[in-house]
Amino acid sequence: MAREPVFADPDEERRYLEQVKQELDAARTKEEVVEVWRRHYLKIGHRKLGRLLLGRPVAELLRSRE
Repeated sequence: MAREPVFADPDEERRYLEQVKQELDAARTKEEVVEVWRRHYLKIGHRKLGRLLLGRPVAELLRSRE
């Protein structure tokens, strides 16, 4: 069964991913990163979170949807 889209449109997803990236960039400890991860994992998944954590730009994550 296919997963239902979480976001109404690509702009909403872009804004959400930019917010998550800012939170990950601001995290200074392992515990802070874990907290951000837990807060967003169910909505965007481990792949996107991992790529953001590694410093990939949001635009790169969204290219796969085009």
